[in-house]
Formats: sequence, structure tokens, C-alpha cells
Amino acid sequence: MNADAPFWKRKTLAEMTSAEWESLCDGCGQCCLHKLEDEDTGEIALTNVACRLLDLHLCRCKRYAERKRLVPDCVILSLQNVGQLRWMPKTCAYRLVSEGRDLPDWHPLVSRDPESVHRAGISVRGRAVSEREAGDLEDHVVAILEP
Repeated sequence: MNADAPFWKRKTLAEMTSAEWESLCDGCGQCCLHKLEDEDTGEIALTNVACRLLDLHLCRCKRYAERKRLVPDCVILSLQNVGQLRWMPKTCAYRLVSEGRDLPDWHPLVSRDPESVHRAGISVRGRAVSEREAGDLEDHVVAILEP
């Protein structure tokens, strides 16, 4: 591999530094949307309802370091679960790198512009609602993932 290639092309997720790992997040906010899982069928309903900690404009967690304490069911992405979370978006850099694929042109690491993810329509900006205002999650289902 070319030593000048970007780190995500040269390294596996396990080889990345914590700073490199964190920089993979494109800031789309999709992983911070509530999901509903049918325990009988395994079907997962994706909603447009954001965790109360998600800044709906920046698409970043307002209390990132404390998220697990403040939201106990927050799923912290790790090497151990990155390949098991089938609700992660197909555009997620962690998923792409774990599958040996490259980052898209709109990813901020490629474009060098944190707004590119929003311009590309990948982020939840302008499409998500706060859980404090949503009401019933069932009323906000936007897609169904089959088992």
C-alpha cells in the first residue's frame, strides 16, 4: 500500500488511532435516530426521530463524552459491534472501511469540508425531529429493514 495513501486506505479499523477512528464519523447523524425492533420478526423500523442529545443542525451529539451515562441505551460503536449493527447506514465510513471499501467523495475526510455531507443529502439535517417533540415513534417510521 502506498505510504502516502490516506489512513483509511492504509489501515484497518483496529490499526487506527483514536483520533483517526473518531475522524471517520461523517457527522450525518443517522446512527442517532431511534430504531424500533420487532423481537418476533427481527424487523427494524428506522425513524426520523433523533436522540435528545443530537444537535439537529450540526448533526453531532451535544454531550458526546457523557452520552452513555445520559442515554443508557445509546449504542457506542466499537470494533466488536461495527459489523453486527445492520441498522448502520450503508454510507457509514466505519461500515465502508470494515468492508474494505473507500469513502465517498462527499465524506469530510475526502472533501475536506464538514458541510459536504449535508450538501450531499446524507445527513439528517432538516429531516429529523427531536424526540422531545415527536410523540409516538411508530408515527415516524421512514424505512423498514428486513431481518
